[in-house]
Amino acid sequence: MAQAGSVSPAKRDPVTAALAVATTLCRDRGAPLTEVRRRVLEALWQAHQPLGAYELLPRLEAALGRKFAPPTVYRALEFLVSQGLVARIESRNAFVPCAHPGHPHTCVFFVCDRCGNSVEVEKPALERLLAGYASALGFEIHRKALELQGTCAQCRTTA
Repeated sequence: MAQAGSVSPAKRDPVTAALAVATTLCRDRGAPLTEVRRRVLEALWQAHQPLGAYELLPRLEAALGRKFAPPTVYRALEFLVSQGLVARIESRNAFVPCAHPGHPHTCVFFVCDRCGNSVEVEKPALERLLAGYASALGFEIHRKALELQGTCAQCRTTA
């Protein structure tokens, strides 16, 4: 039992909390979150910006103390994307952890052209609007991601 005023480790460390959610989701789905997959996800959460596979490779090697080939990272990313734990930023060929991994949704990313940071937002009203257009067109959506390019508030104030 926690003492009054104490904070659980997950509340203090968002990366730990995110990894706990991912572990639970994968276990419940019967999809193994291997050590390599977990370390790739952890590296993405720690980065606070989109990373490509080749940027993840040295982080994975440092975390596990051995060499890996690029296909290992790509396979881990493919698994994480398939589980809805990671999303791909197409314009950057980079990956970010999903901010809302518990359910399928349209990934809406605001991507800064200057610093490369991205923010994911979930907007059910936008999802309904896009689903309505797709339905009216008889279009079946297979992947839902929207990227908006621009300049973040921090870069705008430092410019």
